[in-house]
Amino acid sequence: MKQSGEFEFKGGYLNGFLMIAIALVLWCITVYAIVKGIVNADADEPCALWFVLGVILFIVSIICSCGFSLLEPNEAKVMTFFGKYVGTFRQNGYYWLNPFMSVKNVSLRARNLNAEPIKVNDKAGNPVLIGLVVVWRLKDTYKAIFDIDTDVSASAQTLNSASARMNKFERFVAIQSDSALREVAGMYAYDNENGEDNEVTLRDGSAEINEVLTSKLNERLEMAGLEVMEARINYLAYAPEIAAVMLRRQQAAAIITAREKIVEGAVSMVKMALDKLSDEGIVELNDEKKADMIGNLLVVLCADEPAQPVVNTGK
Repeated sequence: MKQSGEFEFKGGYLNGFLMIAIALVLWCITVYAIVKGIVNADADEPCALWFVLGVILFIVSIICSCGFSLLEPNEAKVMTFFGKYVGTFRQNGYYWLNPFMSVKNVSLRARNLNAEPIKVNDKAGNPVLIGLVVVWRLKDTYKAIFDIDTDVSASAQTLNSASARMNKFERFVAIQSDSALREVAGMYAYDNENGEDNEVTLRDGSAEINEVLTSKLNERLEMAGLEVMEARINYLAYAPEIAAVMLRRQQAAAIITAREKIVEGAVSMVKMALDKLSDEGIVELNDEKKADMIGNLLVVLCADEPAQPVVNTGK
């Protein structure tokens, strides 16, 4: 039957400090048995039994002196016995475990991945630079250890290091993050070029896009027993080859928007001035004079530079 997921280690283990005391006692008895055998041999007394006992105790003492393990919070040990997975050990503290078991250390703590910006095409085909930050952790120790491959060229000592193994997982997350980011970036436009108010864009739809990005990453990393807790875009810009053109387009759009506000305000002020003159009877203007006044007021209110007034002295 094929194993498909992790389970808790149910094998035997002892308190590490208690086992230290037992090991010391065994070593003392071993030394005594060997010394007793040597003394009996010198005195021509039976010594074979003492030597056999000393050898057996020596082997047992060596076994008891191995297998000590320290486990800190949010760490785990994946246990295998002659190639068979026997569970994941999570008990924090100092313990003695069967030294014939193979132990692979892993960390269950959350880790950050700050991916370098990559060049992708958005929904409209524009090349953009986009980067992301991923917060991830190991969720299923069985899948992480046995369902994905690690660097086989590394030494056994390096492979048993939790930090080295987690760095290998981080490289796996980085590659999958690159793929997921390209997919998500191609689903949205950089900004709202077509003026559709309900369109979600990369620049202003961060919450929704981050949720989609997190979901895509979890789909890809589930097979490796890894979980993405948060993924968000932390860098977004047009690619250098179109950045200048897009900047001018954005400036033009900003100028047009500003001009619309200026004209709207100027028309409102002209209407208010005409209504005020008419209501208070300050001056009577015919249609031609009104047209001249409206034109002059619009020029003054909409001009980029201050108007230069012409004073009529009556000469």
